[in-house]
Amino acid sequence: MHLWNTLSKEDLEEKLRHSGHKFVTISFYQYAKIENPHLFRDHLFQMWSNLDVIGRTYIASEGINAQIAVPHKNLNSFIEELNTIDFLKGVRLNYAIDDSESEYPFLKLKIKVRPKIVADGLNDETFDVTNKGKHLKANEFNELISQPDTILVDFRNHYESEVGHFKGAILPDVDTFRESLPYIEDTFLKGKEDKNLVMYCTGGIRCEKASAWFKHRGFKHVHQLEGGIIKYANDCKNEGLENKFIGKNFVFDERRGERISDDIIAVCHQCGDPADVHTNCANEACHLLFIQCDTCKSKMENCCSSECLTIIHLSLEEQKELRKGKDNSNKIFKKGRSPKLKFKLNQEKPISLINQSTI
Repeated sequence: MHLWNTLSKEDLEEKLRHSGHKFVTISFYQYAKIENPHLFRDHLFQMWSNLDVIGRTYIASEGINAQIAVPHKNLNSFIEELNTIDFLKGVRLNYAIDDSESEYPFLKLKIKVRPKIVADGLNDETFDVTNKGKHLKANEFNELISQPDTILVDFRNHYESEVGHFKGAILPDVDTFRESLPYIEDTFLKGKEDKNLVMYCTGGIRCEKASAWFKHRGFKHVHQLEGGIIKYANDCKNEGLENKFIGKNFVFDERRGERISDDIIAVCHQCGDPADVHTNCANEACHLLFIQCDTCKSKMENCCSSECLTIIHLSLEEQKELRKGKDNSNKIFKKGRSPKLKFKLNQEKPISLINQSTI
């Protein structure tokens, strides 16, 4: 069998429709020493292809990071096969809060080998990523963040915290996890090594590394939300706990968000009306990620600007000609940062001020 996808988007969609599968969306991670990441990658691809698993997974010598969707009927078999792998036996699986917003959260299975499962920009051979902070269950988290000597930090990127976050959290205006570690320490934490440092992210993987890093940097009371926002929301619902998260949890699949509370704390980047639905610009040469309300979506045909709206009405040949010679990198595919977005709050201070009204 091929150990990679060979089908077009249209063929993949048809294949999924024909399968009739109902999927459950799952994320999990595990830091572990993997001697041969490429061999392990191929093993997983074969195993999961046989179960019709779709999604995105990264493998590195430091471990695994997976965001996938498993057919309901194959879920038990999937878990059984995970348990045959020593370092994944009994691994915590974070189940999506709501799978209803997208029929297919992913279109294909993609497993890649990377230098690290979370790019951190760190080059310190004395750093031990397994010496992590204390994991907090949802009730413990609620109790600790209510104490005056606690600092609560959101370890996600600006476009994630913009649509949802915990009440009272510090919301760094960062684009990447790599950027967040030094920025958060220098801007918010210097001289506060004795405080309770509590951090959270989507599913826990970024905090797992961040908590170990800040312990390495001398912080004495480092904590992280076990399982991230995903597990927290499920636990609050199942255990009848107070939910202190407001808005939506941004997720990295076709849904782009799970609603945690009814609050809409963000605005449409085009008109300024309340909105918290992310979309990608329909112009293939842009694909800018931004927030768009239903009215602007209809008016702008899913485009971020009048320029992109004009381009999508050109012939495919003309569009391809315009894209020639352009580097399809982060210079083009930006995450919610563009002068075209009149109502995007790019700086941390305005975002914090906006959020004060909801706290």
